[in-house]
Amino acid sequence: MQQWTVNRGQWLFAVHWPLATDEVLSSRRTPPAVPTRTQISFLYLLRRLRAFVIPPQPLYLLAVLCLFVLAPGCNRFHFHQPKHDTVYVCARQMYLHDRVAAVSTRVAQVVNGQPLEVLERGRRFLRVKTGKNEIGWIEDHAVIDSKTYAVFAQLAEQHKQDPAAANATLRDDLYMHVLPGRETEHFYLLAGNEKVHLLARASVAKMNGQGPVMAVPPVASKPARPATPPHASSAPAGSATASGAPDAQLPVMEDWWLARDTQGRIGWLLGIRLDVEAPDEIAAYAEGQRIVGAYLLAKVYDSEAKTPDHQVPEYVTVMAPPKSGLPFDFDQVRVFTWSLRHHRYETAFRLHPIQGYLPVRVSSQPTAKGSAPTFTFLLATGQNLSTDPTTGITRPVNPRSITYQMIDTQVKRIGPDLAPIVITRSPEEKAKAKAAKAGKKKRK
Repeated sequence: MQQWTVNRGQWLFAVHWPLATDEVLSSRRTPPAVPTRTQISFLYLLRRLRAFVIPPQPLYLLAVLCLFVLAPGCNRFHFHQPKHDTVYVCARQMYLHDRVAAVSTRVAQVVNGQPLEVLERGRRFLRVKTGKNEIGWIEDHAVIDSKTYAVFAQLAEQHKQDPAAANATLRDDLYMHVLPGRETEHFYLLAGNEKVHLLARASVAKMNGQGPVMAVPPVASKPARPATPPHASSAPAGSATASGAPDAQLPVMEDWWLARDTQGRIGWLLGIRLDVEAPDEIAAYAEGQRIVGAYLLAKVYDSEAKTPDHQVPEYVTVMAPPKSGLPFDFDQVRVFTWSLRHHRYETAFRLHPIQGYLPVRVSSQPTAKGSAPTFTFLLATGQNLSTDPTTGITRPVNPRSITYQMIDTQVKRIGPDLAPIVITRSPEEKAKAKAAKAGKKKRK
């Protein structure tokens, strides 16, 4: 039986003719052939094979070409590796471990925002590889997947050109969330004292692991219950007839701000962990209100002022009560001008209470006395509001654009909308205003 062996490195083929062991040779016959190893060329082998299988000429030539081109490098073939998923570290910092066990060895340290390649998925752990080819296991709650990362990237692309409604400083380290809410996905970790630009405000219910946090209604003193007549039917405790209509519990609301940091990253930040930037000189005049934004209007020269070059800035500010979940961004507008006589800030204009909305735009317009600063804000018309169900942003459906101009220390209203502004006060504010008027009359 013939055996063919191939020497791939030299492209030569050897043929063996083994002899039967039980063959008896006669002395009268010619000496038997001595078996040897003969080198046969590759082209000779192809000619012999064509006698049995003759493929079509184009296919035959293609097969020969493939053998000559690909066969010498078959030992260097690299098969396509499957593409692995990428996750991103959302924790402050974590360690990769060599195995999932109570006792393990730290392999590498990863930090917030670092991408990792997923090699294997477990129940609560992922086997990942860093950019330095460090391989280890990490808990799945310490990372976000590529889909969540794409949402953050899309958020940054959509709002990268949005004007800043106000500037703020972080009180401490704070995470950026993909949506308002404590239970939503978070990613970027901003350091304390970092400055951010505030773009929009939203109000959502405060959540914990069991659902929304409900507000505890105030306990009111109940009058003494009168004696029940014998013929009166006794109502069950807690019913409307026995104790009146029960107080409905409402969820505790929280304010969140869509913010942009100095690196252009955008996400939602918890409002109570932010401090809106406002000059200390005018923050003392807030009278218990929360300054939502402070905007530079103009500068005046005062030789006795201690400011740089004796230039004192004048501001327009918008304020709101120190509460969360309000249906408006601010309810008060105040303009602070500098008194050259008393060398202090004074209130030159106040509009309160209103339902105002950000942003506040400051510009200038030419007048007979030169350029004068102006500011514009949005005002709601009644209770016609629209709330985004996804983000919780509340905006007026048909807002009014109100514009004011300041000349020296006089602030007057300009622009196409000169209709009256409806001033509405809450019952508490009406009681305070009535008491203030009564006090003035007594002093007179």
